[in-house]
Amino acid sequence: MEARAYAKQIRITPRKVKIVCDLIRGKDVSEAAAILVNTRKAASEPLIKLLKSAIANAQNNHEMDVDKLYVSQIFVGPGPTMKRLMPRARGSADRILKRTSNITLALSERE
Repeated sequence: MEARAYAKQIRITPRKVKIVCDLIRGKDVSEAAAILVNTRKAASEPLIKLLKSAIANAQNNHEMDVDKLYVSQIFVGPGPTMKRLMPRARGSADRILKRTSNITLALSERE
């Protein structure tokens, strides 16, 4: 049995979120929460929120034991990209891509 949680259109690039995701993959829930709290990256804040949501889903929807939970899957995909223009020299403009992330987190029980 697996409990999942999704965070969509988070305003951080997937490349930056992936660095923090690699830190907690395969870890116990309590250890993953401790890592996220002590990590000084912008992506750790939405990931803490997502982890708490997945724990609540596991506890309330699937009647799983919180002490046995671990992060079985976590991955990031690109969300919709916002296109903006930045004025440049001689009346031209450059396109600025503001990227977003879709994050999926799955928790499973250890035997």
